[in-house]
Amino acid sequence: MLNKKYLEEWDKEYFWHPFTQMKVYREEENIIVERGEGVYVYDIYGRKFLDGVSSLWCNVHGHNHPKLNQAVIEQVHKIAHFTTLGASNVPAVVFAKNLVDITPPKLTKVFYSEDGAEAMEIAIKIAYHYWHNKGEKQKNKFVTLSEAYHGDTIGSVSVGGINIFHEKYRPLLFDVYKMPSPYLEAVKKAGREKALEYDTTKLLIEEVEEFIFKNHQEIAAFVLEAGVQGAAGILPFPKGYMKEIRRICDEYNILMIVDEVATGFGRSGSMFACEREGIEPDIMALGKGITGGYLPLAATLVTDEIFNEFLGEFGEAKHFYHGHTYTGNPLACSVAIASLEVFEEEQTLKKLQPKIKLLTDKLSEFWELEHVGDVRQYGFMAGVELVKDKKTGEPFPYGERTGFKVAKMMIERGIWVRPLGDVMVIMPPLAIKEEELEFFLDTLKECIALL
Repeated sequence: MLNKKYLEEWDKEYFWHPFTQMKVYREEENIIVERGEGVYVYDIYGRKFLDGVSSLWCNVHGHNHPKLNQAVIEQVHKIAHFTTLGASNVPAVVFAKNLVDITPPKLTKVFYSEDGAEAMEIAIKIAYHYWHNKGEKQKNKFVTLSEAYHGDTIGSVSVGGINIFHEKYRPLLFDVYKMPSPYLEAVKKAGREKALEYDTTKLLIEEVEEFIFKNHQEIAAFVLEAGVQGAAGILPFPKGYMKEIRRICDEYNILMIVDEVATGFGRSGSMFACEREGIEPDIMALGKGITGGYLPLAATLVTDEIFNEFLGEFGEAKHFYHGHTYTGNPLACSVAIASLEVFEEEQTLKKLQPKIKLLTDKLSEFWELEHVGDVRQYGFMAGVELVKDKKTGEPFPYGERTGFKVAKMMIERGIWVRPLGDVMVIMPPLAIKEEELEFFLDTLKECIALL
């Protein structure tokens, strides 16, 4: 048994954590998780915490789920990994068929990777390469949204738009066209109360369409998250926005790339946000909840039309020159298959609907708090924005780490959360019980009131 003190020392000495200011991390007390059960995790001292962010938005059915455990155990006794470069494996084949069966009908081909950023990197490369294979090399630009987040590889950062994450890497990135963040622009044009209405979408879309009309001949694809900008602080799109982008892409011969990494596998309230929004993208990126939060896996799905442009004789060199060592890993694909079975057996989406309503109802209570400037929800994901001055919307100074102060209070009360700056993110596993969700929301409200 490892000495717990050694673990804490080694963590701070040797482990460089993602999106973490290590000077601060090394000065504070942190949790080291040892095991999980249901929607709870336990640290090395046996302390119990509700997993308020689904282990970074990916846990679906809870930790230590017997069916998902069994899927990994059974597969590891067969084979843990073998390359899919010119070969295949049973779980990868089966899960590809499963994905085609449940995603929008136009999407018929699956390219695997290991996380959402890679899925988006692949989507970008496919879109660019597709037009080259068609002989339309002038179509090499991408349209993206301000405040977008699509991952942290160079291509996915290039189509991102969160300055504090991305600005440092500007010299490494390729240029893209950026349209305004739909939610922030909607608030500016119509106010918070009307920001998500259809009429507001009409105001926003005129500017988008005018820009596309002038530049469509060089645009390869329009890239956007599915219905909500998650990492920007849970910024939902106005109603009909995605459908209008689909219409514009069709009209001007532009591919539509939809990032479903955060919203896919139930988080939107439907299996996929595209289904909720009534649109079919040309390229869809999946990740996070794809294995129920068990193992790294991602997928990029495309249409037959796109796939067929990469077919040809070997000497034509039209094939997609991209791949990863663990592409289509059989362990990950096995647990992903099992996760879809759990969705069906446990009626996950049906049971989620009253929880979404409960979340909506409880969120209305947060408006009364002195330091809450906005409350936003999209399906089973929500953000409560903290501000210094409610009337003016003045934010707390960045260095004060107000969101982390609230998070620390939550940890002391048995809930682990990870804010996005001063936006308190509500993103528990879909399997959470209603009484657990109430405890989560009541505790968050209590902690914010203490500011």
